[in-house]
Amino acid sequence: MTPSSNSQPASFLSRLRQVPRLPFIWQFTWVYLTIMLFVPVIALLLKASTLSPAEIWRIATSPIALSAYDVTFVTALVTAAINGVVGVIIAWVMVRYEFPFRRILDAAIDLPFALPTAVAGLTLATIYSDSGWIGSLLAPFGIKVSFTRLGVAVAMLFISLPFVVRTVQPVLRELEPELEEAAWSLGASRFQTFWRVLLPPLLPSILTGVALGFSRAVGEYGSVVIVAANIPFNDLIAPVLIFQRLEQYDYAGATVIGSVMLGASLVILLAINLLQAWGRRYDI
Repeated sequence: MTPSSNSQPASFLSRLRQVPRLPFIWQFTWVYLTIMLFVPVIALLLKASTLSPAEIWRIATSPIALSAYDVTFVTALVTAAINGVVGVIIAWVMVRYEFPFRRILDAAIDLPFALPTAVAGLTLATIYSDSGWIGSLLAPFGIKVSFTRLGVAVAMLFISLPFVVRTVQPVLRELEPELEEAAWSLGASRFQTFWRVLLPPLLPSILTGVALGFSRAVGEYGSVVIVAANIPFNDLIAPVLIFQRLEQYDYAGATVIGSVMLGASLVILLAINLLQAWGRRYDI
């Protein structure tokens, strides 16, 4: 008598239930996250709360702080949107095309992850200066990159690009070329094929990559502090403003600005989680 088709899955599940569970693993998780995550966040909020509500509002909404928020969040949003488009193009080329040194180029995309941000800022400030390789080509047109807000944008573009590429690549690899061929056989143009067939399953990963790149750009410090002039109301970003307040021993004021940044980061994290939940509808 042959065993039923459900015997193997049933036996596998029974063996899985017999695997001993680690007794204190969830307690260890809570303790570790409490020490490394929750306690620092609570300490930040408690330090900011030592000031009166009026003083907190005055620091958080001061003209220099509002200018720093504008430079930080608006520039990060613009650069994330640019990388959302360019990152998809790069991911498409990496997945769908074969060309010399493709593996080297694919590995180089992760360079911003491994490169110290101070080194990245020094490199960008050098090549985009008026006498640098790229800056010297832009100078005759009156375009100045280093030590301007445009330099901040270039630094944010550099450090946030891999997020979009690496979130889109796995989804592109899973898309079957037969879907495109079927659309073409039904008379769809290349644009219609991309818009109606390829973009829907790609969109959640694109938005997730853009959100991750945006959150990374918002918290960037090392490269921006070198490539920018850090002048208030010009190209000063919020993380640099926090450091300047720390240099002035204004710890409470620094924690107020940090709390604003923390609140923005939590909103971004919530958006990322919602995008990931939305993306499950497009699993293929």
